[in-house]
Amino acid sequence: MLRGLIAILILANVLAFATSLGAFGPVPSASSREPNHLNRQIHPESLTVRPVSAADAADQAVVGGPAPQAPISTSALPQ
Repeated sequence: MLRGLIAILILANVLAFATSLGAFGPVPSASSREPNHLNRQIHPESLTVRPVSAADAADQAVVGGPAPQAPISTSALPQ
């Protein structure tokens, strides 16, 4: 029983290795099946970097800073 299981596992490993080497043809990720994706990529030379204005930075989270205090008013409860 155990010998059969070991033989099946060794065979599966050999088949996986042969597949990774391309014995059954090229892997699907090796070729460009959808060339339109390459045409839609962003070209880095067309990107521009601009500084963030104060109005845009107001809604940005401050990393590492204290959490803002919520405007909550407190009062004593009546007894």
